[in-house]
Amino acid sequence: MPSNTSVDHFKQSFREEAREILVELELSLLELGENPADMELVGRTFRALHTIKGSGAMFGFEELAAFTHNLENAYDEVRNGRLAVTAELVDLTLTALDQIKAMLEESGPARAGEKTARAAILEQVAKLTGDGAHAQAAAEAPPAAAVIEEGALRQWRIHFAPGPGLMASGSDPLILLRELGQLGKLTAAASMAAVPSLAELEPERCYVAWDLTLETAASLDTIRDVFIFAEDLCELELEPAPMPAAIEAEDREPAPGGDQTSAAETAALALRDPRSSAGRRDYDKPDSASSIRVPAAKLDQFVDLVGELVTVQARLSEIASRHADADVAAVSEEIERLTAALRENSMNIRMLPIRATFERFRRLVHDLARDLGKDVELTIEGADTELDKTVIDQLGDPLMHLIRNSMDHGIEPAAVRATAGKRATAKIRLAARHSGASVLIAVTDDGGGIDAAAVRNRAVERGLVAPDAQLSEAATFALLFEPGFSTAKKVTDVSGRGVGMDVVRKRVEGLRGSIEVASKPGAGTSVTLRLPLTLAIIDGLLVKVGEAYFVLPLANTLECIELTPADIAAANGRHVANVRGELIPYLSLRQHFSIRARRPEIEQIMVVETEEGRFGFVVDQVLGDYQTVIKNLGRFYRQVQVVSGATILGNGTVALILDPERLVQDAMRPPSAATRGHPRARPGPAGACAQ
Repeated sequence: MPSNTSVDHFKQSFREEAREILVELELSLLELGENPADMELVGRTFRALHTIKGSGAMFGFEELAAFTHNLENAYDEVRNGRLAVTAELVDLTLTALDQIKAMLEESGPARAGEKTARAAILEQVAKLTGDGAHAQAAAEAPPAAAVIEEGALRQWRIHFAPGPGLMASGSDPLILLRELGQLGKLTAAASMAAVPSLAELEPERCYVAWDLTLETAASLDTIRDVFIFAEDLCELELEPAPMPAAIEAEDREPAPGGDQTSAAETAALALRDPRSSAGRRDYDKPDSASSIRVPAAKLDQFVDLVGELVTVQARLSEIASRHADADVAAVSEEIERLTAALRENSMNIRMLPIRATFERFRRLVHDLARDLGKDVELTIEGADTELDKTVIDQLGDPLMHLIRNSMDHGIEPAAVRATAGKRATAKIRLAARHSGASVLIAVTDDGGGIDAAAVRNRAVERGLVAPDAQLSEAATFALLFEPGFSTAKKVTDVSGRGVGMDVVRKRVEGLRGSIEVASKPGAGTSVTLRLPLTLAIIDGLLVKVGEAYFVLPLANTLECIELTPADIAAANGRHVANVRGELIPYLSLRQHFSIRARRPEIEQIMVVETEEGRFGFVVDQVLGDYQTVIKNLGRFYRQVQVVSGATILGNGTVALILDPERLVQDAMRPPSAATRGHPRARPGPAGACAQ
């Protein structure tokens, strides 16, 4: 008997796989709502429901399996042309998926309210399928596998040999045989030829194979669906058996609704024949596309250890540079190479496409459009853009609030859109793309845009700005992210309380990101989140000013040039440098951070690429590339926007990791705003302050 720990492990594995299946199932249903005649989507939906039902029954989720069985029946009716796909069926199934998700997480019997809600869903399913009695019976007991379709009796020969991984995955061959037996009359002959000696026997492997004969009215697809979640882990051969002459004669004139094995089906069976080269599966050969499931906590621990290794390697390099020992230097260089490769691999493991996060919002848009009475289409671009898993995990809430805000406030009612000459179906675009060491994620709608005057008036009413204050468009839109700020005239179930946008700002700033808002009255609004690719380890450029060390992200850095007294004189004391005929503004880190140290005769300007264009940062020395392990500065320094973190150098000192974008924004503000948070620094606007 398996231990409780083993059972819990299998149950947790089922939950994880079921969650993934439900995500795909939800997307299939949303597509099916737009393309109700697509039988491939119908088949995909049916197979997903069948997999959840069968696996759920196998791992002890009887209520979940019984509930799912009714939905499976409905889509089986659709597959066989007896039920049409309607918006009501799709919406009902989406509501049922929410219940399935809840049932996955339940640790005990369902509460009375939940049972009532599920019974109501099953009652609606029964009305659609016209099979109320069957649905009620199925709701009260675990399902009995597949539905037997009406048609002429037929005999099938089935060869079933479980592979080495079938039982290890949690599948039970006896449950599959029991489910098969409920389709009709089943006879079985077990083959023990593959059973090894006791010393070689593996307890989690099934060595028995079965040659089966099944007499049933069920179709080929129904029989194969019994093995739908185990077919890749076993040898399976299905072929029609010769029928007695009397029955065979009857089959020449099939009854209405009878199932026939076509030439195409016969060819498909031949391709799946394990005795042929096309159908044979080599279980001893590893799958080239295989993967393993690793808990996120273990992955985070692995990356943390790699980060510590990078720090130790930097210390070793520091020691090697102080000792003229060729052997130590050689070992240090080799460890540096290996550490860099390990760091790169660990970062790649954490990088995931943002597709799954984007796709989940199709359901949100679908439900909100229905609730708000609006016709909205969601388009997704750049879904394969990769981002650190830690960053992706934090994106759900900000994007949800932005989309809800667009749906409720941005998109106008149909009548207003018609008056403005817009198409009836509004569009929301969710897009992602790389930009240097950052990822830009934009939520764009073609709604009415933001009324800047209304935003400003509301800010004056709340005392956020003075009545005579002169605000730029960017500063006006930034008010939308103030706590409790809202221009909505009434509070709805979707928005209006002034909470959502504040959550967006806090979450994005917590990820060391920034927000940009662009809007045109009558044309729509775009909110762009700029986020770092990773929060763990980056390639940096180590620089020094006096005795202070700083790190600039290498991905933003373009080049390094010298700054001499003659260059300063030629610029008439302005903070600009002539780089091959191009005037580039720069900022002195010594002045910005009020570092009191002697300035060298020749300084260095690190030229970086920012959203505002090329910009320079003046430092004393450039020490070279540095693999930077990002450490959080803690909550006391949370408001220091120009510093994104810190790292520990090989000599044990701390270097601040600078955010070039925020530094440039700081430099371009008026002096009173730029010095806020830096009381000793007095930088003016770029290109306007004296050296």
